[in-house]
This record gives sequence, structure tokens and C-alpha cells, in this order.
Amino acid sequence: MSFPALGDEPQHTTSSPVRTISGRSPMAARGAWIALMVLLVAELMDILDQSVVLTALPVIQESTGAGPAAVRWLTVGYSLAVAVGLITGGRLGDIHGRRRVLLIGTLVFTLSSLLCGTATSPGILIAARGLQGAGVALMLPQVLATLHVTFDGHNRSKAFGLYGAVLPLANVLGPVLGGALTEADLFGLSWRPIFLINVPIGLAVIVLGRRFIPESTAPKADRLDLNGMLLSALAIVLIIFPLTEGHAHHWPLWCLAMLPAGLLVLGVFVRHQQRRQDHSPLLALPLFRCGQFSGGLSVQLVLGLLCGLFFMTWTLYLQRGLGMSPLMAATAFALLALGELAGATVAMKTAGRFARRLPQTGILLALASIAAHGIQASNYQAHLSLLAMTVPAALLGFGLGMVGGPLADMSLAKVPHENAGSASGLFNTAMHLGMALGTALSALVFFSATDGSPDSAVNRAAFTGVLWWIGAILATMWALMFFLPAHASRKAD
Repeated sequence: MSFPALGDEPQHTTSSPVRTISGRSPMAARGAWIALMVLLVAELMDILDQSVVLTALPVIQESTGAGPAAVRWLTVGYSLAVAVGLITGGRLGDIHGRRRVLLIGTLVFTLSSLLCGTATSPGILIAARGLQGAGVALMLPQVLATLHVTFDGHNRSKAFGLYGAVLPLANVLGPVLGGALTEADLFGLSWRPIFLINVPIGLAVIVLGRRFIPESTAPKADRLDLNGMLLSALAIVLIIFPLTEGHAHHWPLWCLAMLPAGLLVLGVFVRHQQRRQDHSPLLALPLFRCGQFSGGLSVQLVLGLLCGLFFMTWTLYLQRGLGMSPLMAATAFALLALGELAGATVAMKTAGRFARRLPQTGILLALASIAAHGIQASNYQAHLSLLAMTVPAALLGFGLGMVGGPLADMSLAKVPHENAGSASGLFNTAMHLGMALGTALSALVFFSATDGSPDSAVNRAAFTGVLWWIGAILATMWALMFFLPAHASRKAD
């Protein structure tokens, strides 16, 4: 496979599928692989920062004096900012160039990471996290869109396999990195290096991305639908905000009124997009006529819901319910990460040959591991050791690792290249919106049971209840995957 016009390409070129690397010089082939690695590192930073705060949450709460609501907004605020801006970010890449928007987003993300690492109060930290999310909203759609328009055939499945490997791995490595850096207390900075580490990585992505990532645009994309952008952002905020804050405020009338208002605005947004389909819409509605894309989008939303609910409650269960240190909790997440890496490797090696059957098998394995973990948590209570949960944790990771890459590949397989930015923005929006919903759901099924109590028995009981929700979410994902193709249909390389 190769990238068109690597290095000295013009600022705006149309996308073309990549066929093979064999016909290129070694230098061009090396540049193509460097570009792919830079894109994957950008993706890694984006997703990793969603979960990096998880194992550091107790320490951040103690050092900043943040309350339960502020703790939730360290993750929800980030996810909400990402979810609000992803569709717009994808369309901006179609219009102004996917590489250009990626680099601008990386710059915003890098500067806001520096602001996070030097924050002196919960309010500043939450605001900086929101700014990080805005940077990610510009970055993330460009990664998936560039992969979609650049690769084809067997190489496409391999590229998406790598994308799928990074996606779950970042969700798990975030808590590992957060726990390790917090425990190390580098230079007496406590939790702050979990954000400061993004600065040199972000600068490297900017330098290498400018040199090696090819530019691409959608030929017919000429302007941004500002009204559609505002309507979509307002709808997401009206839906997510009450779900997040409702429990803390005991569900007042204004909170209950926001939910139907959000659905109403969403309907107005869809109607607005229907009228603009021939005039540069923010969202290409014909995408939804494809059951493969719509089904994949639904699975992605539910997968985000799973991540948002499980990872936050699990880290609190490990530290408060079982009394583990941040480093020990990070080790538990490392077991999950190793399992995910193995599962993603299997998905990459099979290169789409088993279609939906592979991710469905992964979901069944994850469901079995959750059942085993639930039995352990009930039987061993406070005496559950890290060694005892090794197999369930690794098996859960292995199952989830078989989902991400094939899901993205099958969901976007029939998307026209001119709609790559819109589709990838929507696909990533589903994940981050799901994460925000999952984190909000944690307020109902976990925080309502613990009420912020550090008591270990209370936290263990609350997490055991969460596992029933996780099982139901996994079963829903398995059923939704029947919208995806049962058999592989791939062009030749």
C-alpha cells in the first residue's frame, strides 16, 4: 500500500484509494508507514486522555478539593466537548483538508494539556479538559476519514485492525499510565504528569504529521453548515447535561424538561439537514439508508456506553472497594490491556474474513468474563485478590479487543469517499456520546448507591449491581451486530 503524493503534496488533493506498496520505492513505502503510525499515535492520544484520569481521580479529588460533581465533570466534560464537536470536526476536514484540521486540533489539544497540568483549581481543570475535548473533536474524525479514503482491499482491513487495536488499548492503558505516573509522583507533581506527557507527544505528531500525512478533501464540500452545527451541539448538550447532573440535584423540573427539549431540537436538526442535502449539509442523511452503517453506528454507541460505565466504576471498585493502591489498580487495567491487545491481534490477522461472527464471538467471551467476575465479587467480597481476577480481566479484554477494528471496517465499508469526514465524525460521535451517557448512567447505578462514601462494603455492593447493567449492555451489542454483514465482501488488493 502507498500514500498518494507523500511529503510534497499540494494542500488540497482529492482522495484516492491506496492499492499496494510494492510498486513504490522503499523511501515512499517508509513514508506511508510513518504516516500510518502518526495517525495511530494521534488516535491513541485522543482516546487515552478519556481514561487517563480514572486511576488518578481519588488523588485529584484530594489535592484539589473537588466534590463528586466536579469529579464526574472531569470525564463527562471531556466526553461532552468531544461529542458536541465531532460531526463539525469531520465536516471541517472535508472542507479545509483533513491533515490541516488534524494538525490544528493537535495544537489545541497540546496547549490545553499543558493548561491541565498546571491547573490550580477544579474549575480551571474542568475548563481545560473541555478545551482538550474540543481539540480531540478536530483531530479524531481526520484519523478515521484518512484511513477510509487511503486504504483498500486487504490492506484496509489491516489498517482498521491496527485502528481497532489502538482504540481499546488506549481506554485501558490510560488508567495504567494514570496510576503509574500518579504513584511515581515525578518531581513532586503528583497527578499532573498524566497531562504534561501529552505535550512532547503532541509536538511530535505535529512535526511528523506535517511531513508525512497526505492531504485530502471532499471535492463537493465548499462551506460549513453553521445552523446545523449549532442545532446539533444544542441537542447533545440538552440531552447529556440533565443525565449527568440530574441525580446531584434530585431531578428538578428544569432538569426533566431539558430531555424532551433536547429530543425536540434533535428533530429540528434532522429536518434542517433534510432541507440542505443539496447544499453542503453537515450530515449526509443518505448514509442512514445503509443498514450496515446504521447498525454499526448503533453498536458503536452502545460500546461507548459500556466503556463509560465500566471503566469509571471499576477503578473506584478496585481502589475503594478492594483497597488497592493506584499502581495496583493500574496493574489490573494492564491485564485487561494485554487481553485487548491479543484480541485485536486476532482481528487484524483474520483481516475481515469472518465478518460479524468475529466481534460477536468477542462479545460472548466478554459476557462470560463479566459473569465470572460477578461470581468472584460476590463470593470473595473484600478478599478478592488481583491474582484471582487475572483470567476474567484478561478474557474481558480479549473479547473487547475483537470488536473495535472489525466494527469500524464493516460500518464504513460502503461509505462514499466524499462523505468520509461526515461518516467518521458521526461514528466517533457515537462512541463519545456513548461514553458520556455511560458516565452519566454511573450517577444513577453507582454513585446513587455509594453517595460518595469511601466505605469499602458500600462500593463493592454498588459495583456488583453495575455488573448486571454491563451484562445487559453486552447482550444488546451482540444482538445489534446482526445488522452487520455475515460474510466478508472485499475487493482484491
